[in-house]
Amino acid sequence: MHSFEYIEPRTVLDAVRHLSEYGARARVLAGGTDLLIQMETGKHRPEVVVNVARIEELRAICERDSALCIGATVPLRQVENHPAVVRLFPALARGCREVGSVQIRNLGTLGGNICNASPSADTSTALLAYDAVVDLAGPGGAVRHIPLSEFWLGPGKTVVEAGELLTSIRLPYPSEGTRAFYRKLAVRKAMDLAMVGVCVRVSPDPLQVRIALGAVGPRCYRALEAEAAVEQGGAAAINAAAALARASASPIDDQRASANYRRDMVEVLTARALRELLG
Repeated sequence: MHSFEYIEPRTVLDAVRHLSEYGARARVLAGGTDLLIQMETGKHRPEVVVNVARIEELRAICERDSALCIGATVPLRQVENHPAVVRLFPALARGCREVGSVQIRNLGTLGGNICNASPSADTSTALLAYDAVVDLAGPGGAVRHIPLSEFWLGPGKTVVEAGELLTSIRLPYPSEGTRAFYRKLAVRKAMDLAMVGVCVRVSPDPLQVRIALGAVGPRCYRALEAEAAVEQGGAAAINAAAALARASASPIDDQRASANYRRDMVEVLTARALRELLG
C-alpha cells in the first residue's frame, strides 16, 4: 500500500475542515472494509485518510424530528440488532444481516455502505423503501438534507461534494400496520454480492407502496411506475406492477448471472413480495 497522511479528528467540524483543506486528495475512513481493500488494489490512492470513527456524535442511534436517526459510523452489526430497527424497520435489519460476515459487520458502517455507492449494496434497497434521508455537513456549518433516492449518481458516485461529510441517516417512523419484505438473490447464501435485491414496503390507510431494486442498474432505485400501479389498483394490480418493475431494470451480464435472468427474478420477487404483503 502507498504512503499517506493519517488524520483522526474528534469532531464533525474538524473533519469537515480537513476534508475542505485537502479536497479530492482525501478519503474518509470509517470501518475500512471497503476503502482499505480499494487502497490495497490501487483503485484509490489518497494522499490523506481522515478517520471519522472516533467522532462520538456519529456513533449514536437516537430519535430526532419524528424519525430514527442513525449515525454514519454506527456499525452494521449494531444497526441489525438495535431494538427500534428490528421492531420498526425489519427489512433494514435483514439487509444488514446479509452483509458479509459478523466480523465484517462489526467493522463496516451504515454510512460507509451508502457512500460506497454499490448498486448491489444490501442495505440500500431497504433504506430506499423506508424513505431514508441523509444529512451532509459541509464547510462553515452548512448542512444538506438529501433524500436517499437522489443521493447516488452511479457506481461509486454520490452527490457528496468536496469538504462534505455524511453524518447521519434518518428514517421517518412508519405508520401503524406497515409491513416490509426484503430478499437478496445470490449465488451463495452468505458473504456474496447480490444478483438481485428487492425490498417492498406497504403502508395502509391510505395505501402507500415502495418498491426498491438493487443490482439491476447503475444504482439502487425505486420502481415508481410499479409503485403507482399497486397504489391505484391494489392487490389486483400485482402482476402488472411486477411486470413494470421488470421493465424498469437495466442489469448487466456478469459472472453471477445474465441480464435476462436478473430481469426475470425482479418480476418474480416483486410479485412474491406484493402477494405476501397485500394478502
